[in-house]
Amino acid sequence: MSIRFILVAPSHPGNVGAAARAIKTMGFEELWLVAPERFPHAEATALAAGADDVLDRARVVATLAEAVAGCNLVCGTSARLRTGSYWPGFTPREAAPKVLEAGAEGVAAIVFGTERTGLTNTEFERCNFLIHIPANPAYESLNLGQAVQILAYELRCASDAAVPRPRRLVPLAPVEELDRLNAHLGEVLAAVEFTDRAGGPHLLKRFARIFGRAELDQHEVNMLRGLLAAVLARRRTRGDAT
Repeated sequence: MSIRFILVAPSHPGNVGAAARAIKTMGFEELWLVAPERFPHAEATALAAGADDVLDRARVVATLAEAVAGCNLVCGTSARLRTGSYWPGFTPREAAPKVLEAGAEGVAAIVFGTERTGLTNTEFERCNFLIHIPANPAYESLNLGQAVQILAYELRCASDAAVPRPRRLVPLAPVEELDRLNAHLGEVLAAVEFTDRAGGPHLLKRFARIFGRAELDQHEVNMLRGLLAAVLARRRTRGDAT
C-alpha cells in the first residue's frame, strides 16, 4: 500500500517533524515536502521524536505537480467546507476507505496546505476531492501536525476494519493521464469554438473538476481521448473537403 503525505510550503520545521512522527506512529512512512522554507532543520528532528527515518527519506520537490506525479488519487485538506464548490467534501473517516482503496491499487496522496492560508484554489485543481476535519466552529484551530495525525489515525482505523475487496480490473488513471485528457479536450473546445460566456480557462477547469470527481480508470481515459481524437480528425477532414 502506498499513501503519500504531502506538505505544501511548510514554514515551521517543527511541523515537519511533528508530521513525520504522526505518520510513523500510524504505520505510514511516505512524506513529501513541496518547497519547505527550512529543511532539514534541528527543530524538525527534535519534534520527530524518533521518526528520523521518515525525515531522512522525505522527498523534497519544487512543485505540487512533482509531488503528485504518479498518483491515482489526490485528496486536498481544507480547514473549511467550501460551500457551492466543485470539489466533493468528506470527513477524514469518510475519506479513509477511498484513500486506502486507491493506495492499494497504486499511489494515493493527501495534500496539506501552508500553515497560514492552507491550499489555494489552483492547488485544489490537482485534487479529486477535499477532506475537512469537523471541529468547534468557534475555534477551528488545528495546527499542521495535528491535522496530519488525525488523517493518519483515521487511515489506520479504516485499514484495521477493512474487509478485503477485489482489486479493480483496470487501475485508476494517474494524474498525468488526466492532464493529457484535459489538454486534449482543450484542443477540441478550441477547434469547435466552444467557450463559456466569460471566456478564458474557466470552462476547461470545470471539465477538469468533473473528470477528477469521476475517478476515471485508464480504459475510460483512453476511450474519451479516442472520442476527442475522432472529433479532431473529422473536423480536419471536413475542413479539407471544403
